[in-house]
Formats: sequence, C-alpha cells, structure tokens
Amino acid sequence: MKTSIRQISKITGFSPATVSNALSGKRGVNKETAEKILEVAKERGYINETKITNIKFVIYKKSGEIISDTPFFSSLIEGVEMESRASGYKTIICNLDKGSEEFEHLLEQILNDSTSGILLLATELNEEDVKVFEKAVSPVVVVDSWYGKLNFDSVLINNTDSVHNAVDYLISKGHHEIGYLKSEFRIRNFTYRAQGYRRALIQKRIPINEEYQVILRPTMDGAYRDMDKYLNTNPKLPSAFVADNDIIALAAIKALKQHGYKIPRDISVIGFDDLPFCNISSPSLTTIRVFKQDMGRMAVKRLIDKMQHGSSIHTKTEICTEFIERDSVKELNSE
Repeated sequence: MKTSIRQISKITGFSPATVSNALSGKRGVNKETAEKILEVAKERGYINETKITNIKFVIYKKSGEIISDTPFFSSLIEGVEMESRASGYKTIICNLDKGSEEFEHLLEQILNDSTSGILLLATELNEEDVKVFEKAVSPVVVVDSWYGKLNFDSVLINNTDSVHNAVDYLISKGHHEIGYLKSEFRIRNFTYRAQGYRRALIQKRIPINEEYQVILRPTMDGAYRDMDKYLNTNPKLPSAFVADNDIIALAAIKALKQHGYKIPRDISVIGFDDLPFCNISSPSLTTIRVFKQDMGRMAVKRLIDKMQHGSSIHTKTEICTEFIERDSVKELNSE
C-alpha cells in the first residue's frame, strides 16, 4: 500500500501540515526537519511514487555576465517549453541568482520539490556549484555544461570540434596567423572552444601566438571598450580572429572598423552561436550555428525518460553545430 503523508507524520513525529510543506518545499520548515522528512519519504517510497507533473527549468545565474536576455537563451527556453507541452508537462521557469537574499531558500525549495523534474541551466557554473544538486529528490539533467566527476546527465554543445573546424576553415582559406577573441569570464563552454582553437593549430603545426589572444569582457559594450583600448596600443594583428561568441565578435568588429580596419579585407572574423543579427551585420558574420531549440528539446526528452523509467546510467549528449559561411572571412590563397 502506498505510503501517505499521515504515515510519514507518525514515523517522524511531525504534523501532517509540516510533512506536506517539507515535501513541497514551502517556507516555514527548517532544514534539519525537512531533511528528516525527505529521508523517511524516500525510504518509504513516497517520493518515487509521487507523480511528477512539472519540468522546472532552473536558470542559475552566478555572475550574470553570460546568461542574459539574448536570443540564445530565449530559443533554448522555447525548445524546453515546446517539448514539455508536447509531452504533457507544465514548464516552470525558475531564476536562481547566487547574489540574491532569497538564494538559499529558493535552492532548498528546488532541491526538495518532488513534483518537478529539474533542468539545470549550468552555463555559468563550476563543479562545486552543481554538486549540491546531487541532493535533489527529483531527477536532474544539466543543460549547456558537463562535469566529468559528477553523476549527472548533460546536454551541451559540441564546442571543441566546432571551433576546431572553424580554425581549419580559416587555414583552408590561407590564414596562418589566427588569433582568439577570448572572454574575460571563463565558462566551461569557452574553455572547450579554446581547446578546439589550440588543437587545430597544433595539428597543422602552426605556432600559437599568445599575443594574438585578446581578452575581452563578454558583453557588447564591454567587449567594444576593451577592443578599442587594445587597438589604441597599435598591436600587430593576425589575419583572422575566432571569437568565443557572436557578441564578442560583433563588438570587436565595431572597434576594428572605427580604427580604420576593413572586414574582411584587413582582418577576418568568425563568431559562435549564429544569433539573428549576424545575418544583417555589416559585413554579415561567418559563424557557428547552435541548434538552441533542439538542445532544449533533447534535454527535456532525456529528463522525461529518467522520470518515467529511471536509470543508473548517465549520459553526455553533445549537439553538433553547423558552420555558416557568410562575408566576414577573406580568401588569401589567390594572393
């Protein structure tokens, strides 16, 4: 027979109202009480038998430097909502801000909610930030990052191969002095992209010139100001740059143009993400298209599979990208 809230109340000694509040993550239950109630609920099979009706998309902002109101994250959310709705689940968008006074309470609420499977947007997070989600009472799938030492299913972009292929493309166009427009704020995605950049150059026996790696803030205004400051030093520039993302690429192009450089006549640039305005920029930006909606949908499918069937096997799913050739790269082989 299914364990009830009243039975858990008798076992723990707490009132049915307290048990109910603890199981739904509501305010008013201290941490120790909630943990004891949840432990008994797990032992008695109450949580496993509780029907999960929601998919909670947790947007965890640690710095706010990367996660912002951009088309990338809007499309990702659309994909999550579309797949959840098609599968009969309600989507709950939950903003979790590390700097908020409500952070600890909201985190406990998320971890203790037995009615919602969790999609964790971990773009800005390190391993320690994500580790706490091992305590969640419901299944968790990590989105847009991966942690080799933690037992989570993850759905993310194939970052390393994507940039490796972009650098190969530049080399095929005759470029051998290739720089990197590098975000000052280092998320795991950017680290993987930098690995692709370095690996491609090493494989082609092209020297990696650290002077060609320019560190810029990952916002449009910040990257523009940093690039402008860098160009004021009259540095020796490569023939091409690969950027950590489109925002950095477009901001750098703005600064380059204002310093008299022509794109791509003087310098070629490749971005990453294929945000909508890349096609209407001047010149239109050669970039790497990320299938953002599909990434959201695939994460939902994996979470639903875990909710419905459970699994001791953890998966890492990398979404392949598409290289989009536009007008910001110059052909050098004919020169």
